[in-house]
Amino acid sequence: MNQEDDAPEDAYAADPDPLDDAEATRRDAGEAESSRASRSWWDRNADEYQSEHGAFLGDDRFVWGPEGLDEADAALLGPAASLKDKDVLEIGAGAAQCSRWLAAQGARPVALDLSHRQLQHALRIGDGIPLVEADAGRLPFRDGSFDLACSAYGAVPFVADPVGVMREVHRVLRPGGRWVFSVTHPLRWAFPDEPGPEGLTVCASYFDRTPYVEQDERGRAVYVEHHRTLGDRVRDVVTGGFRLLDLVEPEWPEWNSQEWGGWSPLRGNLIPGTAIFVCERD
Repeated sequence: MNQEDDAPEDAYAADPDPLDDAEATRRDAGEAESSRASRSWWDRNADEYQSEHGAFLGDDRFVWGPEGLDEADAALLGPAASLKDKDVLEIGAGAAQCSRWLAAQGARPVALDLSHRQLQHALRIGDGIPLVEADAGRLPFRDGSFDLACSAYGAVPFVADPVGVMREVHRVLRPGGRWVFSVTHPLRWAFPDEPGPEGLTVCASYFDRTPYVEQDERGRAVYVEHHRTLGDRVRDVVTGGFRLLDLVEPEWPEWNSQEWGGWSPLRGNLIPGTAIFVCERD
């Protein structure tokens, strides 16, 4: 997915400072460094992200990824009617668009994000969704607080310890609770992050798990993304205490003509861009 000369799949925008001079590399990045980089990156880039993609995401739409797969159609959390009166945790909620859709179905969502600026956009849009600023690896909730948990491209690709996140989600879910999350499809790691033909040639090893890091002139990470193979993701889910019910790889729909970072109709019709893991707590 991400190579040294290419912007990361999720780096939709860049701030004038310090990212203009950031050096892209591949190196180890631990839990604390990854969390710190993600918080500062999204705080810097939330405004441009919401401006560029807000119309596609909507204020109260639940979209699983750039392909535009809508939860209203996919029902990966369950039929819409079954969401009524359910306690739902959205992790990496951004401006809480998915949580607003859940609330419209009668659920009781809580929107959690690491970025203060993203949550300010949630406040700007409004509707009174409970907002929590916290790290996905240390969820500030009691055991068994929620019936469902979800994350649309939030948290999981950016953490150094994905099993730790799985265990935290497992802890706060009630028995039988469903956990559904989407990430960049692991296959994309081997390709340049380009929407055109240049993004269709393998140029790196799919099996290289070394994180993609953008760092400033002092070597401090300003953006970190962690790669896991498809098998790794499955093992993370199982090790975290879940059963994998389904793995959804959305196809690119005919109606979607947008380019979003490295996602495009050209690439989307040939290689998968998103992987959605549908899990259940034992």
